[in-house]
Amino acid sequence: MILRGFIFIEMQEVDYIVVGQGIAGLSFCEQLRDHNKSFIVYDHSEKGATLTSAGVLNPTVLKRFTRVWNAEKHLEEAKQLYSRLAKELNLSFFTEIPILRRINSVEEQNNWTVKSDKREMEPFLSPEIIDNDNPNINAPFGFGKVLGTGRIDTHVMINAYKELLQEKQCLREEYFEHSLLVENKDHVTYKTIRADHIVFAEGPKVIHNPYFQKDQLISNKGEYLIIHAPKLKLDSILKASIFIIPIGDDHYKIGATYSHGDYTSNPTTGAREELISKLSDIISCPYQIKDQVAGIRPTTRDRRPLLGPIESNSRISFFNGLGTRGIIAAPSLSKQLFNFLENGIELPEEMDIRRNLN
Repeated sequence: MILRGFIFIEMQEVDYIVVGQGIAGLSFCEQLRDHNKSFIVYDHSEKGATLTSAGVLNPTVLKRFTRVWNAEKHLEEAKQLYSRLAKELNLSFFTEIPILRRINSVEEQNNWTVKSDKREMEPFLSPEIIDNDNPNINAPFGFGKVLGTGRIDTHVMINAYKELLQEKQCLREEYFEHSLLVENKDHVTYKTIRADHIVFAEGPKVIHNPYFQKDQLISNKGEYLIIHAPKLKLDSILKASIFIIPIGDDHYKIGATYSHGDYTSNPTTGAREELISKLSDIISCPYQIKDQVAGIRPTTRDRRPLLGPIESNSRISFFNGLGTRGIIAAPSLSKQLFNFLENGIELPEEMDIRRNLN
């Protein structure tokens, strides 16, 4: 309890304050729930990187037929979390769906076969080259199939999770005022909340956080088109120069573009034209553009996340820098951040936020 003038203000004590409720914030909150930790979440309703993302669980880099960093661990943890959460919320926002990579030449066919035979790629690449039987897709050299993939409907998941937090009375849908945060030796206070730790999972908005060194983050703007193509009849995610992602009722998400240095979330004509041009090389059936969306991916120069506190023994930590792999990586990374904060298990240098500090 604190005294201001003649008014007594009752402080609410929790284990954690979490700022941001994209995939990083959600995943960390699940760690807190799993370990019976109390917490308060601050989040406002503006669209973040998670809501505009493709939501694809892809353990591979399909340009080079290689696996992503920590692919096995990330994929296993992600599937466990999303399957469990979908069951708890009684929603089908997680779908296991294959990714077909369009093969562009005989040489790529050979490369795919060779890569799929390597031990590290065997769990992820099917050795078979699949013939194209869809007359509306241009793929004379067929497809390679990626194994263990899936898709999250991020809108359904994030909105349902916020409802869950509201029911548990631990969500504050408001802007976080950084100037009101006070750090002490063994706790932090914010307004009438006292917590052992605060974790900022703000995505690209972290550049406005005075506790963060913003040069650690690089903006990577991505834009998508939503199209209606009744004749396409695609039941797998297709990867060529862009992704074509089925989202139901003959609608598809097309993207994405990559634009560095732009922190605005406004769709652009240039990105629209780029996506239309690339799409025309892949499909031949008519379609209608229904929407165009844009979002900012929080990326880093070394393509590794930013976890933990900037100052040693600080009660202020960050969970950021997930880039294009947030959907697959966040559940695993949230466990490592939790184990660091609660159990003192050191973060690997490649993901510790302090690795590149000036």
